[in-house]
Amino acid sequence: MSVRTSSAPVVAQLSILDRFLPVWILVAMAVGLLAGREIPVLGPALDSVSVAGVSLPIALGLLVMMYPVLAKVRYDRLDTVTGDRRLLIISLLLNWILGPALMFTLAWVLLPDLPAYRTGLIIVGLARCIAMVIIWNDLACGDREAAAVLVALNSVFQVVAFAGLGWFYLDGLPGWLGLPQTDLTVSPWHIAGSVLVFLGVPLVAGYLSRRLGERTHGRNWYESRFLPRVGPLALYGLLFTIVILFALQGDAITSRPLDVARIALPLLAYFAIMWTGSFAVGRLAGLGYERTTTLAFTAAGNNFELAIAVAIATFGVTSGQALAGVVGPLIEVPVLVALVYVSLAARRRWKERT
Repeated sequence: MSVRTSSAPVVAQLSILDRFLPVWILVAMAVGLLAGREIPVLGPALDSVSVAGVSLPIALGLLVMMYPVLAKVRYDRLDTVTGDRRLLIISLLLNWILGPALMFTLAWVLLPDLPAYRTGLIIVGLARCIAMVIIWNDLACGDREAAAVLVALNSVFQVVAFAGLGWFYLDGLPGWLGLPQTDLTVSPWHIAGSVLVFLGVPLVAGYLSRRLGERTHGRNWYESRFLPRVGPLALYGLLFTIVILFALQGDAITSRPLDVARIALPLLAYFAIMWTGSFAVGRLAGLGYERTTTLAFTAAGNNFELAIAVAIATFGVTSGQALAGVVGPLIEVPVLVALVYVSLAARRRWKERT
């Protein structure tokens, strides 16, 4: 997104790559699904390229995707975000109280007869987004500095709270309500490793790029020459990640379409409720368009890689829990892309009223 302040129509503000982003994403999803379906050895081959449970192809794609966005962050302005207690408190409440509770409720209401899928969705609800949300926020012209802070905050809570919340929503709360219980064993070291790879590496790379670039060539060169060159890499990394992700699970998705449809229903409701509700809360709190948009996307997104990894490690690669995790990005990616355009339309009306 090269223009952030123009009053021109939304579509006119987009580059060719951005303008047809939904098309490229749908093509990437289709290519991944077909490749995973038609080339049986592809999924296992890609899945075998991993270290400590972290898929290296997906890690590479996320690194390429997130680096340009994090390189754009003005780290000397982060104190303006950390000083906004309203934003931080609201984000924590939405991500770690409302989000998991909403997914738990939707899973039980809409999938009462499918315990494996229900459990998988609850795990998805516990895995708060710390990666792909960065690019959705940037495409929607949200606050980059706020996104960096909220994603970092989520990463800390993910390491500290994921296992405890997993016990609460799969064992403790169902037991108190007289519902079937499920055990979930999650290594905090595995979660910390996921956070380090998917957030820590691109965050450090982005920070060092800005510090070194501004120190050697100045801010004007960095923002007018360097960033435009690396900026397109974000969308290329996104498309690469989508192809790899769907190639890994293409056969599982295409072989059970009715199950995918059942899993998709609570996910659609979840993303719609979380994004719309968070956007409304930010608007009512007077956060401004940029931070309201950041709040909405960080609350609605989920860490699909962590959810899938936990489901596979606990229940097996062919389990219903793992399939539910895989369907997560199948629904999340096109829905959040659509919400990027909803955000841009809302931005135009917002600015017209002010």
